[in-house]
Order: sequence, then C-alpha cells, then structure tokens
Amino acid sequence: MADLDPSTPPSAYAAAGVDLTAADDALERIRADVESTYTPGVLRGLGSFGGLFSLPRDVPDPVLVASTDGVGTKTRLAVALGRVRGLGSDLVNHCVNDILVQGARPLFFLDYVASARLDAGVIAEVVGGIADACREAGVALIGGETAEMPGVYAPGEIDVVGTIVGIVGRGAVIDGSQVQGGDVLLGLESGGLQTNGFSLARSVASGHEREPVDPDDPSGPTLGDALLAPHRSFSAPLRPLLDAGLVRALAHVTGGGIPGNLPRVLPHGLGAEIEEGSWPRPVVFDRLQSLGEIAEGEMRSVFNLGIGMIVVVRPADVGGARAACPEPLHAIGRVVPGAGVRYLRAG
Repeated sequence: MADLDPSTPPSAYAAAGVDLTAADDALERIRADVESTYTPGVLRGLGSFGGLFSLPRDVPDPVLVASTDGVGTKTRLAVALGRVRGLGSDLVNHCVNDILVQGARPLFFLDYVASARLDAGVIAEVVGGIADACREAGVALIGGETAEMPGVYAPGEIDVVGTIVGIVGRGAVIDGSQVQGGDVLLGLESGGLQTNGFSLARSVASGHEREPVDPDDPSGPTLGDALLAPHRSFSAPLRPLLDAGLVRALAHVTGGGIPGNLPRVLPHGLGAEIEEGSWPRPVVFDRLQSLGEIAEGEMRSVFNLGIGMIVVVRPADVGGARAACPEPLHAIGRVVPGAGVRYLRAG
C-alpha cells in the first residue's frame, strides 16, 4: 500500500507528491499476477495487513531460513533502457539462492517497490517479473509494499527489495562445518553480472550501452543486453546434489566476488586456492575491464567474473556431483589450510 497520512486531505496529499489513485491502479494491475503465485500454504495474501502462511508438515524438525536483499543500482540501467520486468525475476532468484546455500527450499516472498512517484505501468512490470520468478520457484508472493516517497527517491528512479522465507530440516542444514582441506570447489556459471557491481559497471559503461558487448561481433548483443542478463536461480541444478547429500558447502557469489563470499562458508583455519582460467569468462567482464582500465584484482573483488555459485564437495564426490547436475560444474579450485582466497596462475 502507498504511504498514507489520513489527516491530510487528498488534494493536499496529491500536491505534496503522493497520488493515491496511482497506488490503487497499481494494486489492481498486479492482483492477478500476485494471486497466480499462491500455493496451498497461503491463508491470506494480497490486501491483508500481513500475509498468513501455513507451514508444511513434511519437513522433520523444521528450521525457517530468511533473507532480505535488493537488486542494487541495476534498477537505474533497467529504467534507462525501459526493461524493468527483469528486475523482479532478478530479485526473487537472488533471494532464492541466498537461502539455497543453507539447503532451504522457499515458502513465501514479500516485495518492496518504491519510487518518488508511482507509475502504475512500471510497478506492474516489476511485480509481474517477481510473480514470474515466484511461480517458477514455487514461491508464494503473499504481500509487500508499494511506496511513493517524493523527496526520498530521485524522480524517475525505483528501488526494488524483497524478503524470502524458506524451510529446511535441522539435519539437512548446509553450514560448511563439514568442509575439510582438500575438498574440491565446483563452479556453476553465472551468465553475467547478476545483480552486483553495477555502480562500477554503470560508471564505466556510460555512453556505450548500445554498442556491441563484443567488438568482434558487431551483430551480437549490446553491452546493455549483457549488463541486464538475468540473475540466475541455481535451485534446479543444485537440488539433485542436495537431495543426494553430496554438498558440504555452497557460496552464492554476489557483491565482493569470490574472495568476498567463499570464505563466509569455510570453517576457521581454511581458505581456498582458485585456478585462473578454469571456467569460461563472459565477454562482458573483459569489455568493462577494458572500458574502465580496471585492475584484475579489483575485478575479482567486485564482480563474479562468470561463477555464480560455488559447490564444495569431497574429492570422491566430484564424479557423482557432475552426474547429478544437469549443467557443467567447473573444477575451479580446492580448499586449503589458511585463510582467504588465493589465485593460482594457469599452467
């Protein structure tokens, strides 16, 4: 619901920059999309002061896992290029991945979409994208907030944030405590920037968004296309590995790249060695590095560079993990005594 002060007459409220009619229009536009995500657990959803959800009974000793995140300044590029629907999918997939690393499957989702002035069409596109991804992930979108806040947000800008709640049995929680030195790091491809590093990316890409991302392929995708590539959900490729008990730890590679995220799931006293060139690096990262003259060390600390999720497995389980996964798992390194992440030169 839009921000509302009932003591202020509607005409004065509109003059202050808040349009209640636009809020109502946005709500009606998103109603069908939101309700299309409802699962059997939903008791009350859109229109309630709080969503009600009945927990499933098929999870022994259940633990709830919750996470909140946003899509950062990717919103500015999406608005500028008129392609905001993908932001909704980016948001849901990012949050799904964040609880997936602990073995959880998602139950329900809450969204927050804010701007200086509500554009019902833009809101409907963003929430439609959220609903698209929720349906695909089996997540119920049971509530959220649409806020119009002139003076807080710059005109034309939007902010997109979400909260996810999932469930996992206590005995199935993935917490990295079983990781040992010598364990193998397997990487799943990100496909692009996902939702991180956009403050730097936008800065160096400004004015080049409609140019080919690969100068050697002038008829290929533009830099803008590459920057708006979706933030993938890794649920489908990883669920078979989780169900088979092959995973010792998972690291979702978001802001901070591999050095900033992999150590979060390693026990004290263990670090990692990463082998340079052990996975395909999307051309968008080389293009950004060239445009901004960015040092490789900074590239590693800002961007995922092509790896969106890292799976830690025992050496004996590498073959089983690859057989269970429906897409390539790149052997990108190993767990070693020490701390932090060290890169090894190819060859």
